[in-house]
Amino acid sequence: MNTGAQVRRQGRIRRTAETLFGRRARLRWVHLVLGGALLMPYWLLSQVLLGALNNNQSHLRQLLLQLLSVGTSLPMAAVTALLPTVRTLESAAARALCTPDRPEALATGPARSWAARRRAAGWYVLHLFLGGVVSGMTLAGAPFAVVLILDLPGANDLTHYWERGFPGWMLTGVALGLAVLALIVGTNAACGALLARWAPVLLGPTPEERLAVAERRAAVLAQRNRLARELHDSVGHALSAVGIQASAAARVLRSDPDFAAEALAAIEETARAAVTELDTVLGLLREEDTGDGPAGPTLAGLDDLLRQLARTGVRVDTELSPGLDRLPPAVSCEAYRIVQEGLTNVLRHAGPAPAALRVALADGRLDIRLTNPLDSPRPGRPSRPGGGRGLRGIEERTAALRGGSEAGPAEDGTAWRLAVWLPTGR
Repeated sequence: MNTGAQVRRQGRIRRTAETLFGRRARLRWVHLVLGGALLMPYWLLSQVLLGALNNNQSHLRQLLLQLLSVGTSLPMAAVTALLPTVRTLESAAARALCTPDRPEALATGPARSWAARRRAAGWYVLHLFLGGVVSGMTLAGAPFAVVLILDLPGANDLTHYWERGFPGWMLTGVALGLAVLALIVGTNAACGALLARWAPVLLGPTPEERLAVAERRAAVLAQRNRLARELHDSVGHALSAVGIQASAAARVLRSDPDFAAEALAAIEETARAAVTELDTVLGLLREEDTGDGPAGPTLAGLDDLLRQLARTGVRVDTELSPGLDRLPPAVSCEAYRIVQEGLTNVLRHAGPAPAALRVALADGRLDIRLTNPLDSPRPGRPSRPGGGRGLRGIEERTAALRGGSEAGPAEDGTAWRLAVWLPTGR
C-alpha cells in the first residue's frame, strides 16, 4: 500500500514539475513574452497621451497612471486586431507556442466576417494583457529574486521593506526570493493554460465558417461520387464487354475466323463508344456547360447497348413501354446508367446468360425490372476484389432522384433481381 501511494505521489510530482517547467510551459512563456512585447507600442502611446496628467512625483499617482495606461492601451490593441490577417498570425503563433489541446481546431485563414474579427480581437487583447502581466513579473520579479537569494547588496533593505509592509510574514531573503520565483512560474503556468483553453474558442472558425466548409466539402464529395459513378458505369461497362469479346475472339481465332473478325469489329465499336463516354465524363470533370441537353446517353440509346451485349453472348428479353423518349433528360440519363450497370453485372457475374429487362412508364413513375439466372460463377471468372460499387452507385442515383431500388436473389433463389423505381416529375 505504501509503495502504491509513493508511486502516485511521485507521479503527481512529475506531472506538477512538467506543468511548471516542462517544454510546454517554456513554449507558453515565450508566447506570453511575445504578447508583452506586442503590448509595448500601445502602452508607450498611452504613456504619451496620459503624460500631461503626470504633473507631480507622487509614487502612488505614478503607479495609478501606469495601470491606467495599460487599461487604455488594450482598446487600441482591440481596434488594430480587427484586421482580417491578425487571426492568421495569432493562430500560427498559438499553434506553435501556446500548444492547445486541439491545434487543428484553430482557423488557418483570415477573419472574413465581423463576428470572426471580434473574436480574434478578443483573443489579441487577452494575449497582450496576460503577456504583459507575465512579462512584467519576469522582468521585475526575476532580478528581485536573484538579489534576495544571492544576498547581493541591497538584499537586506528589500527584506526589511518586506518586514515593515507585512509584519506577520517574516521571511529570510532566500525564502522570499524563492517565493517570488514560485509566483512567477505559477503565474506563467496559469496564464498559459488559460490561453490554451480559450484558443479554440476565440481563434477557431465561427459556426458560419464551419457550415461553409461543410457545404464545400459536401459539394466536392458529391461531385466526386458523381464522377466515380459515371466512370464505373460507362468505362467499366465498355472494358467488361471488350474483355469478354477479346477472350471469345482469341478462343476461335483459328477455328472460326469470321466470328473472330466480328468480335474484333465489336471491340472497335465498343472502344469508340467508350471514348465518347469518356469525353462526356471529362466534360463533367471540367464543369463544361452542356446546355439543356442530357449529360450522357439516355434511354433512346438503349438499342445500341443491347446490341453490344448481344455480341458478347448476353441475350436480353426486352419489354419497353412507349413514351420513354419524352422523359426528362435527367431521369432518362440516370435510368440508362442504371440499366447499363445492371446489364454489366449480368455480363460480369453470369456470363452469356439470358436476361429479362422491363422498363415501364405509368402514373408519373418509371419502373425498371432486370432479372437473370442465378448460377454459380463459372470457372476462370472469379469475382473481382473490391467490387460492389455498381450497386452502391445505383442506390445513389435513385436517391438523388427521390426514387428507390432493391437488388438481390429472388424469393425462389433461382434468379437475381434488380428493381428500380423513379419519379418522372421534373
